[in-house]
Amino acid sequence: MRWKALAVLAVAQLMVVLDASIVNVALPSIQRDLGFSDANVQWIVNAYALAFGGFLLLGGRTADLFGRRRVFVTGLGLFSVASLVGGLAPTAGWLIAARAGQGLGAAIIAPAALSIVTTTFTEGAERNKALGIWGALAGAGGAIGVLLGGVLTEWAGWEWVMFVNVPIGLAAALLAPRFVRESRGQERTGLDIGGAALVTVGLGVLVYALVDAEQAGWGSARTIGMLVLSAVLLGAFVLVELRLVAHPVMPLRIFRNRNVSSANAVSLLVGAALLSMFFFISLYLQAVLGLSALEAGLSYLPFSVATIVAAGVASQLVTRTGPKPVLVGGLVLTTAGLLLFTRISPDGTFLGDVLVPSVIAALGLGFSFVPVTIIAVSGVTPQESGLASGLINTAQQIGGALGLAVLSSVANARISGLLAGGRPDEAAVADATTEGFRLAFAVGAGFALLGVVITLVAVPRTDRSAKDGVPAPAVM
Repeated sequence: MRWKALAVLAVAQLMVVLDASIVNVALPSIQRDLGFSDANVQWIVNAYALAFGGFLLLGGRTADLFGRRRVFVTGLGLFSVASLVGGLAPTAGWLIAARAGQGLGAAIIAPAALSIVTTTFTEGAERNKALGIWGALAGAGGAIGVLLGGVLTEWAGWEWVMFVNVPIGLAAALLAPRFVRESRGQERTGLDIGGAALVTVGLGVLVYALVDAEQAGWGSARTIGMLVLSAVLLGAFVLVELRLVAHPVMPLRIFRNRNVSSANAVSLLVGAALLSMFFFISLYLQAVLGLSALEAGLSYLPFSVATIVAAGVASQLVTRTGPKPVLVGGLVLTTAGLLLFTRISPDGTFLGDVLVPSVIAALGLGFSFVPVTIIAVSGVTPQESGLASGLINTAQQIGGALGLAVLSSVANARISGLLAGGRPDEAAVADATTEGFRLAFAVGAGFALLGVVITLVAVPRTDRSAKDGVPAPAVM
């Protein structure tokens, strides 16, 4: 029964992860149909990531308090409704709002699902195996999303990248009561709505400031004002969590566990480096190389296969060597793959410019995702499993949103600089676009390399007495 429950949970998590990327191949079609500007089109991706990341902590806490299965099913229902609304969107604003609704549903689903996995399977080899399966599907979700997005956009229209979630979500909601046991934390407390609102709005203002900075200017009063406002809101969030509420949405004491704190720092950087990759590669394949949506989607098939294989191998290696060496190897591969992407050319090909870097990056993702998830939930109490699950998902999604904002600003600034002062022809636009994307990949590689450094310095060494290679709780 436990493995059937895992199947239901993993399918739901796959849906959540792939929805962060499924729209990438459809972006040109959506932009044409709904009138998005070049600067605003990234909000189709960021609206989802911000709502997802901003409400994950509240979602995890809610699962612990009110029942993980109940909250999981509720999230599936919300996600399905928002997907239906998004597919019917007649305007850009409508679609962005629906994407935010999907993100909220995902923020309820993801921590509840991962918390059920960690409380259902015993810590050690059994949990490593379960998280290996989880990691294979969730890690490949981004690439599968791009592949599926290309097929649906080409054959059915971009609306179906939204509609496809409805039957999947409803099927998982119907199967969950049959196979998933109800569980909850023993602690009975209230919800910290104020803290959740502060961190969500603070992060939203930060990302908007980064996105808007290219147009407003990095030294403009508007940009500086929004950055200051974000700092004030996030500072207020820390104050509220430390002193003003009895039961905070994010008890900061959990970061005294070095497994939790270091894994979340690394996960933030992995999200910033890799989630942005799907955005830029999808645009490169279509806007520069001229591939159709279907061809661009199919180009991610090797990435999907490599990620699934790597995640399966990683779950076995973690049990033998501990998670830290596997994580270091994964981040090194990620860095190498992104550096190879800096060699793309405006007259390149999929085989010559994209295939090898994407497979290397896929191996890096598979070898990173499994160990960082295992580290992040190791040594926490059952009462805090929802919180720990929410944190690791939050780090990934907020990292993705911040990374996309930063890398898009870097790429767009480079492209605008190269095209300034004239009326460039099609070849000049392709050259400038490629140069901007190269710079974005280089910065993304820097994020991944910083993850290597943090892993080597901050992630605790495996305690040889810990069962099956899982790090013992490490408290600062």
